[in-house]
Amino acid sequence: MAEFTHGGTDALGVPAHDFSTNRNACGPCPIAVAALQAAHVAQYPDPLYSDLRAQLAAFHGVDLGRILIGGSSSELIHRLTQHAQRSGAQSIRLPSHHYGDYAQAAQVWGLAQNAPSAPASDQPVLHWACEPSSPLGCCEEIWPAWSQPPVLSTSQELLREWRVLDCAYRPLWLEGEAPERDLDLVWQLWTPNKALGMTGVRAAYAIAPLHVAAVEMAALRALAPSWVVGSHGVAMLQAWVRADVQQWLSASLHQLRDWKRQQLALCEQLGWQVIAGHQANYFVARLPVADQAMAARLQVLRNQGIKLRDCASFGLPGHVRLGVLPPLSQAALRVAWSALGTSLEFI
Repeated sequence: MAEFTHGGTDALGVPAHDFSTNRNACGPCPIAVAALQAAHVAQYPDPLYSDLRAQLAAFHGVDLGRILIGGSSSELIHRLTQHAQRSGAQSIRLPSHHYGDYAQAAQVWGLAQNAPSAPASDQPVLHWACEPSSPLGCCEEIWPAWSQPPVLSTSQELLREWRVLDCAYRPLWLEGEAPERDLDLVWQLWTPNKALGMTGVRAAYAIAPLHVAAVEMAALRALAPSWVVGSHGVAMLQAWVRADVQQWLSASLHQLRDWKRQQLALCEQLGWQVIAGHQANYFVARLPVADQAMAARLQVLRNQGIKLRDCASFGLPGHVRLGVLPPLSQAALRVAWSALGTSLEFI
């Protein structure tokens, strides 16, 4: 099993200037932090999360029975994969570039991986997508196919396709308004800690499609451990639905757009080639460095407190993903990159 590859804190500790994660750099949201500080940590949370699920259902305008609480999006990725495998799925379909936990969970549960361009099969399949996508931050090209309801297999009374949309970065859409989608036909994964700038707090939830039966929701809840989310996670998710927290998020998007414009200009000045189509608070750039020199340069930067996300694990060698950070961090990146000079090979 390959090691996990993630941005953020590593063996060197917390980076002073962490471009490697996609969290909202305006955070942590002070209102949500206050909610965590007031959490009842001496008591177990409600194991059914009754109030929390009701609040999330009202926030999204969906039926209470469609809400599934999870320890994180990654925990829900594994749980949904396990459930799909137990229910007949034999393979997964992934975007060309994608979050590694989708494939990792499939490997654990023995699902084969289909190529993105593979023709439709009569065999049940678990289909993952993320919008804005990771790492590119682009719109997904799955909506013509996903606009039609999933159909049953001709050989057995099972869904032929489980469709799951990772909405982790949808609240951080910066380029205009997020497109309208009919999400009632798909599973939705929501991870508010990114938008709130507090990824150290682990909690998430899923919204089931309209067609999902109560027995399937019960099976998914049964796969979770007791108290899958602790008091701090509950407090964060409850804060997420508050009007003042949503107002804070809206204001932060204006700041992030300004910082993003500055960061894109910096990349142009440094000679980094940004991949077009990015919609969120992160983007991918090709560095003017030979692939064999990438790791050395990124390590030098990391030793100076600057971390970029190497995109080799996404299938994009020679590229980095950069979360949008404030001007102070951008200035640190400029100085550190310029100090590297031309000692390593350039393309």
